Amino acid sequence: IPSKHVSRDDKAVLASLEDDLKRMVFGQDQAITALASAIKLSRAGLRDAEKPVGNYLFSGPTGVGKTEVAKQLAEALGIKLMRFDMSEYMERHTVSRLIGAPPGYVGFDQGGLLTDAVDQTP
Repeated sequence: IPSKHVSRDDKAVLASLEDDLKRMVFGQDQAITALASAIKLSRAGLRDAEKPVGNYLFSGPTGVGKTEVAKQLAEALGIKLMRFDMSEYMERHTVSRLIGAPPGYVGFDQGGLLTDAVDQTP
């Protein structure tokens, strides 16, 4: 891992990331292995500099540990987790509350919940 991209503290976190996540979340070993290897590759400089570290969609039935994996990953990497209950945005007219109104509509100059949260903590 190039030292100019990752500090000594980050190396320790990345080295134990997979084991730490597996210790905290039960039954998601395959998903955690894939997630940890993708993060290690991106942090090692083997990615496009213009792209984000990762964009992950956790899907599955209730109670398998999706939220817990996301919480533990955010805590391990020191990233603030923004969580939205997507069941509130199932209708077409409620999506504007999440991302903001389209141009020409009332409230166009105001952002939605997601866009405001990303603007405040990029």
